[in-house]
Amino acid sequence: MALAARAATTPQQAGTPTGAAKGPRAFLAAVGEVAGALLTPTGLAGAAVEASWMGLHLGLYPLGLLGARASDRRQGYRLGHLPPSQRGLAIQNVEAAETPILLVHGMVDNRSIFTVLRRGLVRRGFGRIETINYSIFTGDVRAAAADLGAEVERIVEETGYERIHVIGHSMGGLIARYYVTRLGGDAHVHTLVTLGTPHQGSYLAYTWNNGLTRQLRPGSALMKELAAPVAECQTRFLVYSSDLDQVVVPQHNAALHHPDLNVHNVVLHGVGHMSLPITSSVVHGISTALAHLDTSGATVTPGVSSLGTRRAAPVRKPRTAGTTRRATQPR
Repeated sequence: MALAARAATTPQQAGTPTGAAKGPRAFLAAVGEVAGALLTPTGLAGAAVEASWMGLHLGLYPLGLLGARASDRRQGYRLGHLPPSQRGLAIQNVEAAETPILLVHGMVDNRSIFTVLRRGLVRRGFGRIETINYSIFTGDVRAAAADLGAEVERIVEETGYERIHVIGHSMGGLIARYYVTRLGGDAHVHTLVTLGTPHQGSYLAYTWNNGLTRQLRPGSALMKELAAPVAECQTRFLVYSSDLDQVVVPQHNAALHHPDLNVHNVVLHGVGHMSLPITSSVVHGISTALAHLDTSGATVTPGVSSLGTRRAAPVRKPRTAGTTRRATQPR
């Protein structure tokens, strides 16, 4: 299915876009926007794909519950047995090919949501892809971010790579963003990719009232904390949103605008919330971005989300219990 994508590095502004409505009017406007996106040929095709994938995902869901984590690892350094697509990346940039990638699912989901994306990354030559499950009873983004930090540190210690890539779907992207920007995780995360993440909250969170959904509402204390200044963040962000997202309401709240962050926003047309990790243009875009980096942390190919020369890490205050420490081993 051909998808119209509008990709651009957006103006770096914090908070809700200027002039955006709030309250019931904003909700009704968002419903109108998604209805308008649906009533197009691409939108109708996207809705059909969304329904089909949700049915298939329900069948895969029990398999995703088996074990707390899973890993796709390429064994050894021989390349002759690999197909050309995998071998090419390893030959061109072995560091990019072997940099670990960690996949983080959304709320009330598990790692099976990444079945297609994980296989797509393997086919494109990435040598180590990790998927984890966090509890469906998670009730606090901050606590989940601290747990994510422990997983990132485990991968750092096992592989010797001081910085890895993280891909988060839906709330998984918000958990990863909190870790990167509030818990010093930018020391360990080179690139954070978010797919349908409610960076500015979602009005859908008002349909259920508990501690977690209150955090996911626009203007919540968590959203205000995430909008606060972020000094010298070293992580680059690749952010995907869609005008057909039925979970992030309004849909533009899945874009990320922050003056201190290096963000590349990509807006898709006619892609449902659950379909984002299986969309071919998304898999290709992620693969292209993660395949280009050098030892300074910069991208090396024009057209790929830019990242300036890595700045020296600022002096950090001691972290409280539950957060992660900086890895010391060289890469």
